[in-house]
Amino acid sequence: MGMAKETFGEKVVIVTGASSGIGKALSLQLAKEGACLALAARDAARLEALAKECEQLGGRAISIPTDVADENRCQTLVQQAHAHYGRIDMLINNAGMSEVGKLDELPDLRLFKQVMDVNFYGMVHCTFHALPHLNGSRGRIVNVSSLGGRQAIPYNSSYVASKFAMNGFSDSLRMELINDGVSVTLICPYWVATEFHERYLDKNGKPKGKAGRAIYTKDMMTAEQCAGIILDAARQRKRQVIMSPGVLGMWIKLLALD
Repeated sequence: MGMAKETFGEKVVIVTGASSGIGKALSLQLAKEGACLALAARDAARLEALAKECEQLGGRAISIPTDVADENRCQTLVQQAHAHYGRIDMLINNAGMSEVGKLDELPDLRLFKQVMDVNFYGMVHCTFHALPHLNGSRGRIVNVSSLGGRQAIPYNSSYVASKFAMNGFSDSLRMELINDGVSVTLICPYWVATEFHERYLDKNGKPKGKAGRAIYTKDMMTAEQCAGIILDAARQRKRQVIMSPGVLGMWIKLLALD
């Protein structure tokens, strides 16, 4: 008989960007394994509803409304998670956003910097403050990046830059932690059907809405499928997972959106 698969039962896991999409799917799957969750996102009502759902599935959960762009809020997130559960075993940096448009058409750099603050510095903030606890538990860091952190595309310079930075940070941090027993798993998904593209901001900061949703097709990976791949990689402490692209036309369709 083969070895039983390790579960995250009783493990304390912080999930950022937990209120929807991949983050929500991760939280629900972890709850089914009996994990102790600290759920973070900006939407307090959604978080509270998710925490209740996680507890109904057999996990434990607390909701901690957090804007990861704010380092103090990230520090509070880690402190509250540790105070509530007494330890931290895994940090999943999943919070993300994007704006789409040509750099020279942006009215200013406010949106560009916001993308960097959420996608890159949000991960750095949470990682920095969680590391002392993760060192103590020989824990895991899981950074949810993107194929956009490996392959640049136009009209997404802030997002691509944030993800390239995320990837480099992850690779460097992994080397630093090699003797501490803390693993760093970098995840680079392709298209996943979530609310992400509906929330894509145009150059004026307005969400794409229906135009963003139109990108998705029935052939795309679901958030649940993506979450399963992420958790299996975390279980095995894999260095990275690069999800293979589907049809080239998906890129073309994105670029065709006005």
